Amino acid sequence: MGAGIGIIALGIIGLIAVVALGLVLWGIGVYNSLTRSRIAAQGSFSGIDVELKRRHDLVPNLVNTVKGYAAHEKQTFESVISARAAAVRPGMNMDERLKAEQGLGGALGRLMAVAEAYPDLKANQNFLQLQGELSQIENRIAGARGGYNGAAQTFNSTARQFPALFIARMCGFQDMPFFEVDDPAQRNAPQVQF
Repeated sequence: MGAGIGIIALGIIGLIAVVALGLVLWGIGVYNSLTRSRIAAQGSFSGIDVELKRRHDLVPNLVNTVKGYAAHEKQTFESVISARAAAVRPGMNMDERLKAEQGLGGALGRLMAVAEAYPDLKANQNFLQLQGELSQIENRIAGARGGYNGAAQTFNSTARQFPALFIARMCGFQDMPFFEVDDPAQRNAPQVQF
């Protein structure tokens, strides 16, 4: 009779070990899935990052060109320069960076609105070239933003689903922010008018 109890105890211990192993393997699978999803979203953001760098590089030339025609628009220029400085500041987390980029986009929109009031500026070839480049960059940012937001949504929804939610919280996975356009005027790409 003692041998029968020993076999039952071994069976129970074996069953517990199999269930525990299954849970560990499931946890590893969920962790790997979350990691892949986060890396995909970060990879999508790198496409935006290239275009944001181009936009940052274009801003000083654009401001100087407009400044030559609209010198009394000092507040607008300072707004653009300040927004660019905020956007290129090192050490920001993703959320801070996206907010800074949204601010720069809004400031550039206001700069372009100022430019509309100056017919001589709108006829300047350098300005037209810069405006065209900015329009192309903004269009590429908008396209890349869609890819990033889709990847961020996939990651966020995976991390919030039951029971993966437990692994995500235990391992410190945070929601990825969306790259949205706050300013309704900014929702449309800049228009190049000749």
